[in-house]
Amino acid sequence: MPVYKSARGKEVDLNKLVARNELTPAVGNMKVNARGDKLGPGGKIIAKREQLQAGGTGIHDQQIVQESPAVVGAIRKKNVKDMDPEGNE
Repeated sequence: MPVYKSARGKEVDLNKLVARNELTPAVGNMKVNARGDKLGPGGKIIAKREQLQAGGTGIHDQQIVQESPAVVGAIRKKNVKDMDPEGNE
């Protein structure tokens, strides 16, 4: 990654920025750091990125569950009229 200049003329080295922040916890609900290591309680690394890639336990390996058309149709047919005044189904 090259060195960029900001609007104010400051140089920003993206390689240095990535290396400095790779152990910082990522924002979101996946409980990983910026590098991709799995984090446990207290932000401690419980599985390295290399182990997760070798083991095939990444989020892309999860199976997608398909719903039957009858279930999908039943969900779409719900109507506000079918609910009681408290909002329960």
